[in-house]
Amino acid sequence: MTARLQRDDEVMVIAGRDKGKRGKIQRMLPDSGKALVEGVNVVKRHLRAGAEGARQAGIIEKEMPIHAAKLMPVCPACAKPTRIAIKALEDGRKSRMCKKCEGMFS
Repeated sequence: MTARLQRDDEVMVIAGRDKGKRGKIQRMLPDSGKALVEGVNVVKRHLRAGAEGARQAGIIEKEMPIHAAKLMPVCPACAKPTRIAIKALEDGRKSRMCKKCEGMFS
């Protein structure tokens, strides 16, 4: 499921409270099938002060992982959300391809 998404891919959220938002994948969590996307699924967390003032107490906003099924990759060539096709190249390697414009992903 998560093989179609990779780190540094631009994705669009297709379900949930952040539907329609776009962001870049910062980290993939393949064991849980989730991804950490910048600016998406932002929550508030209350922090205690660290030992001897090492960390400021207060309320911070941070991104939480979102399930990969709620994300759709955005093609770098046509800039539209698209499904991914896996194509075998002549030299035997596999590459990801946009199903709309047939452009290659990096």
